Amino acid sequence: MNLIWRASIALCGVTAVLLVGPAQVWAQGKSVKPGINKRFLDPELQVGEWVERFEREGREVYDHRDAILNGIGLKPGMTVADIGSGTGFFTRMLSAKVGEQGRVIAVDIVPKFLSRIETIKKEEGLKNISTRLCTAKSTKLPKRSIDAAFICDTYHHFEFPQATLKSLHAALRPGGTIILIDFKRIAGRSSDFIMNHVRAGQEVFTAEIEAAGFEKLDEPVALKENYVVRFRKKSGKSKQ
Repeated sequence: MNLIWRASIALCGVTAVLLVGPAQVWAQGKSVKPGINKRFLDPELQVGEWVERFEREGREVYDHRDAILNGIGLKPGMTVADIGSGTGFFTRMLSAKVGEQGRVIAVDIVPKFLSRIETIKKEEGLKNISTRLCTAKSTKLPKRSIDAAFICDTYHHFEFPQATLKSLHAALRPGGTIILIDFKRIAGRSSDFIMNHVRAGQEVFTAEIEAAGFEKLDEPVALKENYVVRFRKKSGKSKQ
């Protein structure tokens, strides 16, 4: 490891990518954001508190949920994984989008969130939804089991993006897509919360996903505080 690389990492993840390229993004042995999921793994977690935070007017992805779902290219009959499904408001919308012949898999590290989705599924008769408890390093999805992975305001919670993306690459069928929605992190423009909470901006996250064997397709929905980017799985094996 040379001194320039060390200095770049210390200063800024974006600088590191620019200096040494995406391959070096994967010099990752430890969590890239230790403790970011600690509050979700608290046994005393109150799901209702997070429903109020996630499913509220004023949260951009909630306010523009219809535009997002209509713009990302999902079709009836698809199998979609809602990665970091949280309280499940997008899970329910994805269920309607793919229809009775499709399938939605709610994936999360929080058992209480998945229990809530199971309750919603039963109460609303959403037979095309299933849940899967994942880990910090794997989605735990079977190989070639999904057509798309929907990741909304969750990628910045990946503590081990290399390992998680590897599991996603394996889970996606040929030509499958990742739909990435995350916060714009721009010095001087983004809030202090975003600058401190989100470890890197769109350029770094894009480089990480491309290094994992995906190619960027487009940015189909324009938002103010978030970006929406689609990636397609390249043919062949993951680069990791």
